[in-house]
Amino acid sequence: MPNRNRIVLILFFTIAISQIVFAQNKRTINGSVTDSRTGETLIGASVKVTGATTAAAVTNSYGFYSIGLTEGQYEIAVSFIGYKTSRQNISITKDVRFNFALEEDNQLNEVVISAIKRNENVSSPQMGLQKIDIKEINSVPVLLGERDVLKTLQLLPGIKSAGEGNSGFYVRGGSTDQNLILLDEAPVYNASHLLGFFSTFNSDAIKDVSVYKGGMPAQYGGRLASVLDIKMNDGNRKTYTVEGGVGLISSRLKVEGPIVKDKGSFMISARRTYMDAFLKLSPDSSINSNTLYFYDLNAKANYQIDDKNTLYLSGYFGRDKLGLSDTFGFNWGNATVTLRWNHLFNNKLFSNTSLIYSNYNYVLQNFMEENNFEINSAIKDFNLKQDFEYSLNNSHNLKFGVNAIQHTIAPGKLTATETSSVNATNYESRKGMELAAYLSDEWNASERLNVVYGLRLSSFALFGPGTIKTYDTDGNVIGNDVYKSGDVVKSYLNLEPRFSASYQLNEQSSLKAAYTRNVQNIHLMSNSTSTSPTDLYIMNSNNVKPEIADQVATGYFRNFNDNNYEFSAEVYYKWMQNQIEYRSGTDLRGNNNVEADLLYGDGRAYGIELFFKKRFGKFNGWVGYTLSRTERQFDAINNGKWFYAKQDRTHDLSVVGIYKGGPRWTFSSVFVYNTGSAVTFPSGKYQINGRTVFYYTEKNGYRTPAYHRLDVSATLEGKPGKKVQSSWSFGIYNLYNQQNAFSIDFKDDPDDASRTQVVRTTLFGIIPSVTWNFKF
Repeated sequence: MPNRNRIVLILFFTIAISQIVFAQNKRTINGSVTDSRTGETLIGASVKVTGATTAAAVTNSYGFYSIGLTEGQYEIAVSFIGYKTSRQNISITKDVRFNFALEEDNQLNEVVISAIKRNENVSSPQMGLQKIDIKEINSVPVLLGERDVLKTLQLLPGIKSAGEGNSGFYVRGGSTDQNLILLDEAPVYNASHLLGFFSTFNSDAIKDVSVYKGGMPAQYGGRLASVLDIKMNDGNRKTYTVEGGVGLISSRLKVEGPIVKDKGSFMISARRTYMDAFLKLSPDSSINSNTLYFYDLNAKANYQIDDKNTLYLSGYFGRDKLGLSDTFGFNWGNATVTLRWNHLFNNKLFSNTSLIYSNYNYVLQNFMEENNFEINSAIKDFNLKQDFEYSLNNSHNLKFGVNAIQHTIAPGKLTATETSSVNATNYESRKGMELAAYLSDEWNASERLNVVYGLRLSSFALFGPGTIKTYDTDGNVIGNDVYKSGDVVKSYLNLEPRFSASYQLNEQSSLKAAYTRNVQNIHLMSNSTSTSPTDLYIMNSNNVKPEIADQVATGYFRNFNDNNYEFSAEVYYKWMQNQIEYRSGTDLRGNNNVEADLLYGDGRAYGIELFFKKRFGKFNGWVGYTLSRTERQFDAINNGKWFYAKQDRTHDLSVVGIYKGGPRWTFSSVFVYNTGSAVTFPSGKYQINGRTVFYYTEKNGYRTPAYHRLDVSATLEGKPGKKVQSSWSFGIYNLYNQQNAFSIDFKDDPDDASRTQVVRTTLFGIIPSVTWNFKF
């Protein structure tokens, strides 16, 4: 281990141990906070002891809290946005377990778009964290009326869309594969439907959405740019409910209810498009025999064995199918399963044990007899996580744990019939193991200073069996070694320090700073501008090193008018090592020597993010603006000079407005503007045997035209008091019919070959939508 890593490790544990030595022996009150109507746990609820003490806690991802107090009489106030504050007088003479059930505040005639305490954005030491409320997702207008978590995230500063209508996103200069996307702790490798136009996440099944753009807590690892942590609904423990919706291209249905009242519940949510049904209405046999649809299913169940033990089982299953008559077939999808056990060892120590399975695969088929073949590819994970949370005292909250992930990547298996001109091929699978251990402490150093510091130790090992090649910088084979099952081909070990702090200038404003190091061991290879179902994943090897990113950030946070308005300005700088590009002309699929065509270099990203938000009232919304630069440097590209990365956009602006126009109507609108993407256009052309060849010079030296769009929507709620609650949602995507460029190509002018035509392809014009939603 390098001396620098040893120093960081020793310093971290010295600080942590010194804090433990000075811990005071106090009584403890702990428990959970839930919704009184459904029994659903509330994440991020504020539990505060009123009076002379400033003791307080925020419920964790499982709705659990713990506070240390000396013996005495206290008033405990529990609050959560959109709920009535609950106050209880409690006598503390011993350790006490006390659960709170909050009632919804139905008197609030407002659209609430925050699920944290009113000044959490100021007081919390966490930087780069954005939380999205489900009400917000349901109110924002989107393409074809499909409520979409990822499309809503793209409206926040520092998070950029990967393209027109695309659910892929870039965070602070990172590429799409540098985002860790978790659904109930299970990684999702391709979070999109219909080639990226919709995300895999059905908002009906989602309870909590958090995205970390920087300053990630030490329990997260494996990606460079961000963490998107999505939690599914647990299900209603009180009563059975059915809800859903019918739209122009899809319908959805959710059923939930108690397994045993107040002890356990279930939730099942399903969604399917029916564009294929419209295709069958065509009299043209070349159209009505085509296939185009996706479906997804979310399911979750939980059971509370006793006050100290609760079990959870959740899963996601989704698939896309696309077929062109008897010519071509293509389907892809994700499957995840998470089994969790929450256990309370004592009044201070909380444990979560998770067994996680994740599988992403695709099947590509060609049915033409002379070229009949099928390609299968998959990435599969088995994951064991053990997390602990220890409330040392009111000043220190420790989190620590371990994580082990076994990766298996099958890059491709090609099978063909005897009559096919295509030869069958079976590419070797690769197996790897990621191990990690972490420790972090949230330290309330004083009334004004809060600090979160932590350390993550991560390792990766590539295992046999297989034939492993080693390449020089020109892509030539210089080694060819055979490994048996279980043999270690190559291993890497990295320390990832994390630090974030906030200093409150007063009750309404604070300064924050953060430093984060992240390491990534799984890499996505893609020739396209956005995520494709057939993109290739590779692991670290003797050729491919872990990607490493260091990020520093600082910011000013300010609330106004009794926390009804919030403002933040964050400045960041990120430098990246071992970034990966491919050589010109590389074909990533059907290539058993893909590592020979890879190039390695550095990256940097920096910018400022401004965010202004009105949080409460009949009219609210936000304005987000990002001014940024993202660049890469490779010795073999652009003559070794720095060049713009494809995700570089100088300006990115989003304006969101939501208006509650009475007891039944809600109106909303979204305006977006961003600088065009960095692209490589031809600088000239020449003829070879009568064929035009375009000549390219500077990498990503040009820009597509600027992108802008206005969307609007209106929702009409049904009359209150009826057994069946319903609503109608109307929307218009791209209201003024802006012809934004999806792609730009070049070709010879048919009338004069010496001239060049620029061909712009537009994907979406003005698109109306309507959806009927119901619940009973």
